[in-house]
Amino acid sequence: MEKTMAGSTNGKIIACHECDHFHFFEVIPAGAKASCQYCGYLLYRHIPDSINRSLALYLTALILFIIANVFPFLSLELGGRVVENILFSSGWAMYKLGMGELGVLIILTSILFPFIVIVGMLYLLIPARFGTVAPFMPQVYRFVNSIIPWSLVGVFMLGVLIAIVKLQDLANVDTGPSLIALALLLLVYTAARANFDPYDLWSLTGHSSEISQEDLAENTILNCHTCGYLTRDIGKNQNCIRCHSSLHHRKNNSIEATWALLIAAFVLLIPANVYPVMTVIRFGQGEPSTILSGVLHLIESGMWGLAMIVFIASIVVPVLKLVILCFLLISVQKKSIWRPRDRTMLYRVTEIVGAWSMVDIFLVGLLSSLVSLDALSTIRPGIGAIFFAGVVVITMFAAHSFDPRLIWDQIKENNNKD
Repeated sequence: MEKTMAGSTNGKIIACHECDHFHFFEVIPAGAKASCQYCGYLLYRHIPDSINRSLALYLTALILFIIANVFPFLSLELGGRVVENILFSSGWAMYKLGMGELGVLIILTSILFPFIVIVGMLYLLIPARFGTVAPFMPQVYRFVNSIIPWSLVGVFMLGVLIAIVKLQDLANVDTGPSLIALALLLLVYTAARANFDPYDLWSLTGHSSEISQEDLAENTILNCHTCGYLTRDIGKNQNCIRCHSSLHHRKNNSIEATWALLIAAFVLLIPANVYPVMTVIRFGQGEPSTILSGVLHLIESGMWGLAMIVFIASIVVPVLKLVILCFLLISVQKKSIWRPRDRTMLYRVTEIVGAWSMVDIFLVGLLSSLVSLDALSTIRPGIGAIFFAGVVVITMFAAHSFDPRLIWDQIKENNNKD
């Protein structure tokens, strides 16, 4: 069930993070969610027993994470030689091959950040289970919340599946217990996030917003994007009294920062598609492969489905993100009032799909770590992979730096004039 609302049952006021419209909190049935009636953003959900459910799931995720990182992951057999990998191997292989930047990026997004999220949430949830607040809870929550978009277990799993399919024609590929644990980890990790209600956690702090309708009329309210606490604007630099995040009416220099990041991404996009992302060496003969040539090779091999996935993730998504963000910036600077809800939806698309372009980087790391059989057959990462990783990372930062509330400012200004 989904409920858009603007009415009141208890007088508590909440704000939408994406359009800055205010709503009265309403009690909704278990399993339901409340959305902003203006832009459709999810305001909150009613998840029964959220603390206990998410705690159990994160504990399970931690066990699966340990199993996934200890036992063998994938093994490749060719010509009597066997190469066996663990999860850490792909990042380490990139480092040994002179691509330390990519190695660090792979390890952070596929191993370290997911681990920090799991452990950080357990640190917060275990005391909450007993009705208390963990020491430094606001700081830990802010840090964990900031790296969740960079915790790419699902994208890494897609890279694994693509690597297995690509290697079928080259050699025998066997899966280890770690791969099963990783697949289960992805499911449990996703379920843990879906069952966590941050309002249950923040309610333990004892802070309750006392914003009134008179404050709304004066337009002097600051909305905390970390915990949702509403604060009166007293005209100077302020921090949220509940989570200590810095408060602002709009993200500082949002338009300028987003333009700068987009220009950098456009510049990197050219060498990312021109230079090879990897080179396949067979019996001493190297065959460089760009992103596009890799897609064409999959088509020639009859792997149409796989080719479509790689094409969308590696070519369509980066370009689409850049085009959408450019369009949003121009529309904001032109003070457009055209379909603000649809433009906000476009912004959400850039946030949702952006990280999936990392599948190509994970794929290069996996293939480089597995196919390392000297002159017999070897895969080496190419400089194009560095440029492409730069495009992915920069566009993710660009999406984060853009403030979607700017889309609605002109509409509100026009309404105030009327």
